[in-house]
Amino acid sequence: MTRPTPLSGFPEWSPAQRIAEQQVLDRLRRTFELYGFSSLETRAVEPLDQLLRKGETSKEVYVLRRLQAAEGDEEQNLGLHFDLTVPFARYVLENAGKLQFPFRRYQIQKVWRGERPQEGRYREFLQADIDIVDRDTLPAHYEAEIPLVIGDALHSLPIPAVKIMVNNRKLCEGFYRGLGLEDPEAVLRAVDKLDKIGPAGVAELLIEGGATDAQAKATLALAEIRARDASFEDAVRALGVEHPLLDEGIAELAAVVETAREHAPGLVEATLKIARGLDYYTGTVYETELAGFERFGSICSGGRYDNLASAGRDVFPGVGISIGVSRLLGLLFNADAIGVSRPVPTVVLVALWSEEERATSNRIAAALRARGIATEVAPVPAKLGKQIRYAERRGIPFVWFPASATSDRSTPAARDLSAVAEGGDQVKDIRSGEQVPADATRWNPPAEDLTPTLR
Repeated sequence: MTRPTPLSGFPEWSPAQRIAEQQVLDRLRRTFELYGFSSLETRAVEPLDQLLRKGETSKEVYVLRRLQAAEGDEEQNLGLHFDLTVPFARYVLENAGKLQFPFRRYQIQKVWRGERPQEGRYREFLQADIDIVDRDTLPAHYEAEIPLVIGDALHSLPIPAVKIMVNNRKLCEGFYRGLGLEDPEAVLRAVDKLDKIGPAGVAELLIEGGATDAQAKATLALAEIRARDASFEDAVRALGVEHPLLDEGIAELAAVVETAREHAPGLVEATLKIARGLDYYTGTVYETELAGFERFGSICSGGRYDNLASAGRDVFPGVGISIGVSRLLGLLFNADAIGVSRPVPTVVLVALWSEEERATSNRIAAALRARGIATEVAPVPAKLGKQIRYAERRGIPFVWFPASATSDRSTPAARDLSAVAEGGDQVKDIRSGEQVPADATRWNPPAEDLTPTLR
């Protein structure tokens, strides 16, 4: 077999990184469930016409096709999902008669997107989504709840501080209409490029789209407004624009910011440049920055949508947000900003004096495992020092020395027996050197050593 060539954009974490990922997911799941969200997993593929209806380009979708598929086979029209929103909307429509509304769901699943790989951006990656969907109408207070869930979830992790930036599409659309701009969605798409092309570039786009110089300047002035409380309203009003939809958006955004300020001061900031260019957002929108990693953009985003899930007269408005788990972890791993206390789950290595006594070591290991203590048996009866070094290399904190029932001292390990375990079993903390008598039915490691911990 020739030496394999790595594929860019398809991350494969090391065992230690995988432990960190699993512990991150466990904490996210725990927080989501504390807020009453139920787990959901949908299929990996969707019809292409559904995947492309949000305006995503076909270049980003991986098409599913059997190598020997005949023309006209169903697989010709299927693609791997590039986010979890489309499959969730389809699931709600298909199962509306079985669901209790408002329906609160979380979904942690891989997605695939054919974009150019770079640091923190992958072609195969893990997302963690939460959504609240209702039938016909969705109260605005749910838009204030979503950032609280995400704030609690991310604050449970040993990562840099996060800031959730929020805006409201009604506020923006009402402002643009109050200015006399006739295509608010085009203006939003232009403003969404602000961080990439700068104010001058956005102004040029707006003027090319028919805006006057004064309208472009007012649009950019709105985008400059930021506040950690409802004082953003004063700055918006000072621009002298009026429209009923603007009033509605200001009220909704103020409720989000003030609710978050009471729950977690400093978590949420009204940032009126946040646009989220996708057309289906209709209310509050969210983007999240990680302190020290702002140049990489948002690691968590979403918003309110009223028309994504609908069929005929049945409408299911919702609000949701998605954490780019692989994106977040990739950035942190590369910066050595997150890790685990040890790279293996094993707490104890049971020493092996000889192959004849392997059954004894196996029984000790089984007794420890039965009590929830992850345990390995040494692979071979090497010299005791080698077995301890094996545990050190693996990151295993304790070595268990069984008492021997035989006088055979023919193996290198058994010749060390009298020095370590005569008279009964002993367990050694190889970090401190402390060694004590132990019983496999009663001994417990310190609580902090029972499982690897995030750091």
